[in-house]
Parts: sequence; C-alpha cells; structure tokens
Amino acid sequence: MLNIADTLHRWCREARPFALATVVDVTGSAPLPVGTSVAVDADGNAVGSISGGCVEGAVYDLCRQVLSDRGAPQRALFGYSDDDAFAVGLTCGGELDVLVQRIDPAVDPHLAAALADVVDGRPAAVAQVVAGPSDLIGSTLSVLADGSVTYGSLDGGPTDKLVAEEARALLRAGSTTRVTVGGNGDGCLDPLTLLVHVHASRPRMLIFGAVDFAAALSQAGHFLGYRVTVCDARPVFATLARFPHADEVVVDWPHRYLQHTEVDSRTAVCVLTHDAKFDIPLLQLALDLPVGYVGAMGSRRTHDERLRLLSEADVCEEQLARLHSPIGLDLGARTPEETAISITAELIAHTHQGTGLPLSRATGPIHRLAETAIS
Repeated sequence: MLNIADTLHRWCREARPFALATVVDVTGSAPLPVGTSVAVDADGNAVGSISGGCVEGAVYDLCRQVLSDRGAPQRALFGYSDDDAFAVGLTCGGELDVLVQRIDPAVDPHLAAALADVVDGRPAAVAQVVAGPSDLIGSTLSVLADGSVTYGSLDGGPTDKLVAEEARALLRAGSTTRVTVGGNGDGCLDPLTLLVHVHASRPRMLIFGAVDFAAALSQAGHFLGYRVTVCDARPVFATLARFPHADEVVVDWPHRYLQHTEVDSRTAVCVLTHDAKFDIPLLQLALDLPVGYVGAMGSRRTHDERLRLLSEADVCEEQLARLHSPIGLDLGARTPEETAISITAELIAHTHQGTGLPLSRATGPIHRLAETAIS
C-alpha cells in the first residue's frame, strides 16, 4: 500500500472509505512485488497498479464490489491463461494472490499517521494480517520510526504484541515481506501470516574520492534512491558545485569520516580514490563494518597490490572475500557515466542476489522473491 501513500494519506485525512487490493503473494514471474496495491474510492477513482495492466479491470471491479457490500475481505488468484484470448490472466506466466478489503479511516485512524510519515520521508511500517482466523484478515497495526505502535483494528493483546515485534524488526531491516507468527507455543492460539509494508529511510551510498567517476556515480546513486555522500580529504575537489546530485559533500580523511558516520546493512561503500594512503586504512575499517557492499576502483595490478597491503594490515581472508575489486560488472565501460552504470549494476545484483548474467542466458524466474533475515 505504501506505493500509493500520497493518495491514501489524502483519502484518510478526508475520512474517505476505500477498497484496497494488495498483492500478498507471488508465484513465478510477476510484474510487481508483494506489497504493491491498488485502491478505489466510493466515487470510482482508482490509484496504483498491481500487474502493469493485465488484471487491473478485474481487480477494479472486485474493489467496487467489496466497497459497496461493506463485507468481509476477499481473496483472488490471478494466474496465466492462454486458453481464452479474452480471459483475465497474467501474460508473464506468474501468479498473483490478491487480498481486497474495505478500509474505513474512521475505524483505522492509525493508518493516517503511518501514511503521513511515509509521505514526509520518515520510516514507518504497517503490518497487515493476510492469513489466519477469518475475523482477523485485513487487520492492521502501525509502527513508527520511534518504535511506537498503534494497534488500529488489532487490540494490543499477546498475539498483536508479537505482530508488533515482527513489524519493528522488518522496519529495522528495511524490507517489505511476509512473516508468520504464532502456532508454536509462543502464546498465540492460531498462526497468523502477516504482510509487513515497510517504508525505510533511504539507504546510504558513501563515495570516497572526489573524482569524475564519483560525480557520475553520485548521480546514478541518487537516481536509485540512495542518500549519497561524497567524501575526500582535499577541499579544492570536494565541493557541492562539483557534485550537485550528492546529498552531502564532506571534507575529511575517508577512514576518519567512516569511523564516525552511521552505517547499516544497506550501506554501500564505494572507494574510488585508488590511492593506497587513502584506500588501505579506509578498506581495513569498511571490511570490518556491517555494511552491505564494499567496492574499490583500480586496475588488476592495483587490486593485487591492495590485497597484499590489506593482508599485511591483518585483514583476514573472510573480510577480503567481501571486497568487490575491481569494482563493477564487466560491461566494457570506459567513460565515467558508463563506469557508474557498471558499479550500480554490480550493487543491484549483489543486493538482490542476482547473477549479473544477461537474462537471455539465465534460467528461472526473472523476478526473485527476496529472503529477508530478521535480526
């Protein structure tokens, strides 16, 4: 639902009931991920898309029906159909499991607060019950950035506290996904399957080295939704004028800045200095931090020398295995802009456990379901 947070927030402020259709499960190849929603209000206004056009008409009709009937939530399964040219189905061959429910902002006022945070760019999570006892299907609660919970159509009992714990964990992890709670002797009588919609703060991209490649990479990182920082110890090069797409430009020694800045498992560290006096202390620290990606620019000769110096600095083999060097995928890139695409392509593949192969040479589903580790 957070893909249409702007409109839903406005409808909640106007106390306007609406039907919400959400993709709660995906099998095989599908155009849009779990958590994507379409909403329809009483006047027939629609926002969002769940299939890129394949089944939107059928989902719209189901939303109108649920909204007018004021009934229980409904489930619909849309799969591939080539038997009838006019049948509703996905041409991509996948299967969508869609939950359609009526939302009344007067009954679930907590949604307005969560959606307001999302619209304002603050982290928030909404946990939605998608499987379990019939009286709980569609029930929701919200978790805000400070960890506070509003239970909405849930009542805050033992089961709901477990739901809140899972939502908090997924908000920290920054991932929308399905989880199951209960049914294992943890105080819940029945297991519940939740879809936790997460709007996390933007992941960080830390670019070290105020060079032309950094200017192109900062633009590419900004396009991908990263909060981009460019850091260099040389004030004449580290200026906002040279890096207009960066969120911040820092003049400091790279390792000193990294030592004191905030990072997490989604942070990407891109070292473009290819100068040992900067690289070695920086990489020694970066490879010991819980960041998601560490890459370093340089020729293969530079890479071999870098590994030697890092080994002499007591960086172990396990840490060295985390290093993407030379940085980027083999795209034949030469210009700074092409190199930025090469680096971000590797970053995307690493983040989503992609192969980096051309799709024409790969097998299996094009769209993978992310597996999220909850800490």
